[in-house]
Amino acid sequence: MRAIDMLLDRVSVSALQDPAPDGATLDRILEAGLRAPDHGKLRPWRFVLVRGDARFVLADIVVRALQAREPDCTAPMADKQRSKFTRAPLVIALGVQVLENHKIPELEQIMSGAAATMNLLNAIHAEGFGAIWVTGANAYDPSVGAALGFTRPDRLIGFLFVGTRSDTQDGPPRVANRPALSDHVIDWSGPASAP
Repeated sequence: MRAIDMLLDRVSVSALQDPAPDGATLDRILEAGLRAPDHGKLRPWRFVLVRGDARFVLADIVVRALQAREPDCTAPMADKQRSKFTRAPLVIALGVQVLENHKIPELEQIMSGAAATMNLLNAIHAEGFGAIWVTGANAYDPSVGAALGFTRPDRLIGFLFVGTRSDTQDGPPRVANRPALSDHVIDWSGPASAP
């Protein structure tokens, strides 16, 4: 498959099962993450691998954080969060080691972390696996971040749930509909109104 076709074919996959990438394959995927654009060569990316029984430990941390944020949390709400972190065989917590008051703005450091995440997603797909990037309240909860080693000024920017696509058992993988280019691309030739 040509690289451009692989990029155009990638979709987020939430139906995941064993196995997850490991060994040299996982190393290649993580190395792709380290090829992200990095203004100032700060190398801010941090990837925390959560596998096996550690997924259940992280799930318990996430549920406790949910209960602290939402005192009216019901058992089904807690179970839903717990299953998110235990369903996929590999969870990669995505972090950015932020240098405050640096000439490289904090936003650019975080964008480098996002670029590294996209490289991981593409590499996971290229290696024949599936993944989905999840953010939300758990990713931005300071107690969850601290449990994974990300305390301010560092940031937890999300989670990748990684494994083998289980949706392929019932036929070819589903392809997500993509928006029309014309809805997102402008050919700019100068300001709309000249001074």
